[in-house]
Amino acid sequence: MTDIKPELLNDVYKEIYEELGKESMLKIYNMFKGQQITFPVKLNNGKKLQQVIIEEYDGTNTRALSMKYEYSEKSIRRIIKL
Repeated sequence: MTDIKPELLNDVYKEIYEELGKESMLKIYNMFKGQQITFPVKLNNGKKLQQVIIEEYDGTNTRALSMKYEYSEKSIRRIIKL
């Protein structure tokens, strides 16, 4: 597929083409064609991030951890108690 006409692409591929370019669009197409995929709202794996928060907690840095990992201070305290 070398002669790509963006106006003929399905909407999702057209959006990827416009945002990331032809090569990235083709790479995604070849990796996932025929599949229905969804993307989690959060980028990080929650369980793994909880472990990192527990390891980084020093007894005084609840606020810093909440800002660093975009969690509320209440959520950080709940994670630490686990």
